Amino acid sequence: MKVKPLADRVLVKTEKTEAKTASGIIIPDTAQEKTQIATVVAIGDDTEKIKVKVAERVMYDKYSGTAIKIDGEDHLILKGSDIIAVIE
Repeated sequence: MKVKPLADRVLVKTEKTEAKTASGIIIPDTAQEKTQIATVVAIGDDTEKIKVKVAERVMYDKYSGTAIKIDGEDHLILKGSDIIAVIE
């Protein structure tokens, strides 16, 4: 499935969090802290408001975006203003 964000929206693929500690303790999803880091997959056509490029790793606001699954993988559609940093 192909998804093309519109206007100032950005499609990102979220990074998986480790559900197990180094000592083998499993942490439930409800107790895990979200990483808030993702990789840009596609950007909308309003390039004046979007300051990121495809394939860049970004940090985004904790509770922002709309979660979707594309081919079984977790993605988010974010507003350009929800992206707070580019990770180099």
